[in-house]
Amino acid sequence: MRALIQRISEAAVRVDGEIIGQSGPGLLILVCAMQGDDTAQAEMLATKISKLRIFTDEAGKMNRSILDMGGSALVVSQFTLAADTSRGNRPGFSTAAPPAEGDRLYQHVAAHLAGLGIPTETGQFGADMKVSLINDGPVTIWIDTEAN
Repeated sequence: MRALIQRISEAAVRVDGEIIGQSGPGLLILVCAMQGDDTAQAEMLATKISKLRIFTDEAGKMNRSILDMGGSALVVSQFTLAADTSRGNRPGFSTAAPPAEGDRLYQHVAAHLAGLGIPTETGQFGADMKVSLINDGPVTIWIDTEAN
């Protein structure tokens, strides 16, 4: 699975002009399930994200996790993280999981984060979403479970 994590002051996702998910200080997590991914990888991804020490401590060093600082998460599906740009100018997405599996695994990541004690809201899989955020830092981290 792949995720792009952004440390945020706030974020919201809208569908048809209505806010369907939001987060205060914490993380905006864009998630893509890849072909062959399973629930074990979804849980590994969520656990890794929950423990990433990317929030500042009293000394100003990135030394605290979202759990340490009591933050919340907004998890949004984004199949375009599977983009293959190695040939031509049009990205290919054939390595992304099929839609039903992608939705299931994306929901599993969000549920696992919530189960770890992180207040978690989500976007809507497959919808035309408008995501707004205030990136804190900015701090943006890429995670691919294949590389871990």
